[in-house]
Amino acid sequence: MKRVLVTGAAGFLGSHLCDRFIKEGFYVIGMDNLITGNMENIEHLMALENFEFYHHDVSNYVHVPGNLDYILHFASPASPIDYLKIPIQTLKVGSLGTHNLLGLARAKSARMLIASTSEVYGDPLIHPQTEEYYGNVNPVGPRGVYDEAKRFQEAITMAYHTFHGLETRIVRIFNTYGPRMRLNDGRVLPAFIGQALRGEDLTVFGDGSQTRSFCYVDDQVEGIYRLLMSDYPHPVNIGNPDEITISQFAEEIIKLTGTDQKVIYKPLPKDDPMQRQPNITKAKEILGWEPKVDRKEGLKITYDYFKSLPEEKLYKKEHKDFSKYNK
Repeated sequence: MKRVLVTGAAGFLGSHLCDRFIKEGFYVIGMDNLITGNMENIEHLMALENFEFYHHDVSNYVHVPGNLDYILHFASPASPIDYLKIPIQTLKVGSLGTHNLLGLARAKSARMLIASTSEVYGDPLIHPQTEEYYGNVNPVGPRGVYDEAKRFQEAITMAYHTFHGLETRIVRIFNTYGPRMRLNDGRVLPAFIGQALRGEDLTVFGDGSQTRSFCYVDDQVEGIYRLLMSDYPHPVNIGNPDEITISQFAEEIIKLTGTDQKVIYKPLPKDDPMQRQPNITKAKEILGWEPKVDRKEGLKITYDYFKSLPEEKLYKKEHKDFSKYNK
């Protein structure tokens, strides 16, 4: 039985990846420090013989007994609310955490895939974004802690590949959505649905002309799995090129939820990207991958998930003490 380590296993994408590898017959080792992850996302796996979980921060030394065939590094805050609260930990998990896991991969002769992001492109000057684009990133702006952590993560991963001959893969993830997202994590889709369910007006930052491209989680996981199993070591965009403005998206959510809220506008946060659309030519040609789930179908599944949550979760505000993670 092949063995895979998934960091960030209790998070949104990490938990779906654990499900996929269980389905494929792997022995899955999940690891998460639970800063932003939630054990509820993987509780259905805990009784399985081919799943085990480590409560651990990968920014510290990482040890896993036994052999490993694959490592997927998905341990990182991914929403602006999170990485603005824990900027030091965000930088550490992208640098120290990645270094620790690359060392583990080398020791175990494992193939390692890192979760990079479309944020490496910053506020892009080309559209759509290809993997050859170097980006337009402000390293000292509020989003720099996340953007530069991911850019360093790519650089050290490629250094291990070229210098040590380590088998590595780099996925650049564009906006992904689906069940198990956190309602109050600040990302646009759960924010809109949460506001609609609470009967609040939907908040659009800026004039709403900025664009995003939303990929359903099952499509994203399929692309990641194919990339891991490929022989391609360079970055690959995995996302849905079906682009929409934030204002149009707000109207879609209002229609989906059957509510009659207004859309209100607030100032655009500093360095918020104006355009986000992946060029997925490489994914199509190298992986034979493209998204299958259209936005209407994916949004319905996601809305039904949020609607099924207990009411207290809909109104719950997070009050975690993040001080120890910012040292």
